[in-house]
Amino acid sequence: MLSIFDQSSMRGLNRREILRAGGLSLFGLTLPQLLQATEQKPAGGIQRRPARAKSVILFNLLGGPSHMDMFDMKPNAPSGIRGEFKPISTSLPGLQICEHLPNTAKWMHKACLIRTISHTYNSHDPLAIMTGFTNGDAKLQAQPTDPPDIGAICQYVGLGPRDVPGAVCLPCYPGWGQEGYRRGGPYGGFLGSQYDPLFTLCSPTFAREPKTQYYDPVMPEGEPTLPGLQSLPEMSVERLGHRHSLLQQLDDTFRQAGLSSSQDRLDKVQQRAFDLLTSSKTRDAFDLSQEPDHIRDRYGRNLYGSSMLIARRLVEVGVPFVSVHQEIFRHYGHAYDMHSNNFSMLKNLNLPVLDMVYPALIQDLEERGLLDSTLVIVMGEMGRTPRINANAGRDHWPQCGFSLLTGGGVKPGMIYGETDKDAAYPLSNPVHPSALVATIYHLLGIDPHLIVHDPLGRPHPIARGGEPVLELLS
Repeated sequence: MLSIFDQSSMRGLNRREILRAGGLSLFGLTLPQLLQATEQKPAGGIQRRPARAKSVILFNLLGGPSHMDMFDMKPNAPSGIRGEFKPISTSLPGLQICEHLPNTAKWMHKACLIRTISHTYNSHDPLAIMTGFTNGDAKLQAQPTDPPDIGAICQYVGLGPRDVPGAVCLPCYPGWGQEGYRRGGPYGGFLGSQYDPLFTLCSPTFAREPKTQYYDPVMPEGEPTLPGLQSLPEMSVERLGHRHSLLQQLDDTFRQAGLSSSQDRLDKVQQRAFDLLTSSKTRDAFDLSQEPDHIRDRYGRNLYGSSMLIARRLVEVGVPFVSVHQEIFRHYGHAYDMHSNNFSMLKNLNLPVLDMVYPALIQDLEERGLLDSTLVIVMGEMGRTPRINANAGRDHWPQCGFSLLTGGGVKPGMIYGETDKDAAYPLSNPVHPSALVATIYHLLGIDPHLIVHDPLGRPHPIARGGEPVLELLS
């Protein structure tokens, strides 16, 4: 909720209330949190490296996409392993992928396909792929001791323009970002909630009522929206007040909250708050009415097509990290967690969605001259078991999975890593999530060895000790 309190409304508030409200709330951050964000930067600043990528778009296929039914098919394996789908040739000579990805096949000469993502973190959350962390027990709820994710680090080091958020998470179903609910990622982790992404709002609708069974493929419709910013365009100049008046209100907020800071730091926080408050860039990025019909149709007029189109519009205005999470098809299940009905779900919904939004995004970025500076990542938190179970499904298998990287400084037309005859284990070039995360940081110009400290003062490398996979870089 975006709100400006006048002087009278601030009177009578106790410290707890002010800290809770912050006087001004925007993008889910209170002003005390913005102050914390300024104060927690390492002394002397952070040295940036030359960056190949200005932005990252992560399309998270939540639930664990079946790698051997998509990008690592084994047509010569027994039927109980190879499954129902047939491979087709792609624009990259020698590479075949699933027959239900014909549009994606046309762009594989632009992509870098890792077939050997391998770890042991068996859980339905993106903790491993967004932080490199795979130790400890798997859990579904965010903890304050979690390491910060890529978007949080982008904000921590100050990537991107001042007048747009550093990270955006969408489409965000009810409950995301609240009460430790993680599905979209670990967020700021032990660095604090001030490094959480901008959470969007989403109330998906369905073309028909889902059936009673869990694996019922029903496409969600709707568009993500911004929390608390919808009324900002109607805010009058008188209500907004002069800049001096606004900054005076912020001064009062800090004083009444009992916060102290040097005037230089306070001025920076005030300016950041004012920039975010008055900027139209983020709001405009969510206005899909500005897009021509043929672009809307290319992405698909559904929740995920709209989300991916908004992601392109966000990186266009300079947002460093955008994560799009494909979680639901009915109610709030996991889109790719197919312990049963695997092939029907893939054929009738999951693969057609991917085969529409990924090619649309790559083509759109290339036509706009943004592909070289935007790293697009398509992956899930794990792969699926090679052997098909009794319910025509595949079970959890973090030992092997894929990551599809495109643009942003990765080598186009590359296949990295080889799996065994059943796509069960890597035969060569296994890639741990920490190495993938380190590669992403490297492309963004962030030192993957950068150390951040938890509340107890303990040091943590942001890529969890992973090293960039230099063979992937162009």
